[in-house]
Amino acid sequence: MIFGAGRSSTALIEYLANLCQLESWNLVIADQSLSLANSRIHTHTNTQAIECDLTNTRLVESLIENCDVVISMMPPSLHIVLAKTCLKFQKHFLTASYVSDEIRNLNQEATQKGLLFLMETGLDPGIDHMSAMKEIHNLNREGLILTGFKSYTGGLISPESDNNPWHYKFTWNPRNVILAGQGTAKYLEDEKVKYIPYGKLFERTAKITIEGREFEGYLNRDSLNYLDLYGLTNIKTFIRGTLRIPPFCSAWNCFVQLGMTADDYSIKGSENLTWNEFIETYLPSIPNKTTRQKLIEFLKIDNKGPELPLLESCGIFSDQKTNIPLATPAQLLQALLEKSWSLSPGDKDMIVMQHQFEILTSHKPQTIYTSLIVEGDSKHSAMSKTVGLPLGIACKLLLQNKIDLTGVQIPIHEQLYTPILDELEELGIEFKTTKSA
Repeated sequence: MIFGAGRSSTALIEYLANLCQLESWNLVIADQSLSLANSRIHTHTNTQAIECDLTNTRLVESLIENCDVVISMMPPSLHIVLAKTCLKFQKHFLTASYVSDEIRNLNQEATQKGLLFLMETGLDPGIDHMSAMKEIHNLNREGLILTGFKSYTGGLISPESDNNPWHYKFTWNPRNVILAGQGTAKYLEDEKVKYIPYGKLFERTAKITIEGREFEGYLNRDSLNYLDLYGLTNIKTFIRGTLRIPPFCSAWNCFVQLGMTADDYSIKGSENLTWNEFIETYLPSIPNKTTRQKLIEFLKIDNKGPELPLLESCGIFSDQKTNIPLATPAQLLQALLEKSWSLSPGDKDMIVMQHQFEILTSHKPQTIYTSLIVEGDSKHSAMSKTVGLPLGIACKLLLQNKIDLTGVQIPIHEQLYTPILDELEELGIEFKTTKSA
């Protein structure tokens, strides 16, 4: 059973549909839009689409009762509904999302029932864990000392479709992009725990070069969560971050400093505001100054710097009304950006990932780089491939009785990452390794 037939599910559905034909298995795709679910089937046999709303408890239970494995491609907040139903009917549960506290609390019962609840088996989290653990275990076997680990991933736009000054388009859930990074980032550097408050996150970025291309990385919320899971409790530096193309971060920081990414209050009468007036609500009143001039002074940005053209390209000074009632600032910002950041027909996305392993050799410190670049094609987005295919492969291994893990797990175990990474390489998702001089 796959719940959710959205854009990121396409490669997963095709992979499992082909597998079901070979193995004489059956695949059911459930979505609240029957037409969308049907559109994913194409000519595949052994595959059917069902209209299903997760509020329809009776239908959800009947579907799960009659399957062996459930894969959730639903929004993260809805995973718990499916996971609890899987416990009730003793079915395995897989998803690409982070392990929530709610899911973690199901670990004991899932273990007792011999069920695998495999989480974080997509791109980031997912391929990042697997590729990192493969290299970490290799270094351990070689007796090398790992002193630092840095990992960055970005869902970006392919160069051939990069036609806006932000070098960015929405290749996944726009709301998640708007709210990315909120909270306090935590990481380890030189054996000391460090913190970056949200208001400073997009100012403190790292320059990253991958296959000759320049990127910038900002930190994920809490890198420290994975220190124990990766077995790196004695490491000096541990950082996980997100990639963008310059000058994205300095321009995005303008929205953060204005307060336009806030999602904890609504603006009364927001539907009557023009976009220019929306910006004005965050600026001090200065007589005889335009909104543009106030913005420059308030943010202390260079009139000829890279930020202003990016902000202007979004239409922030437009006199068009928002037409969105009682919206939060984040909701208004999302609606504004969807006008210029949405994918056009034929646009292709790009996934970029890099791990940096800082090691001590007998001669001198050295850095090993493992890098991945995946571009979308006419059939599937890069996001769909890298999120869906690891899940599909994991599902196959589970149904073939090649996984003996139970409880709530992430793919840091060799019995998971070795076959998944090997098959991903056969499918064209392959890391390149280089070393510092």
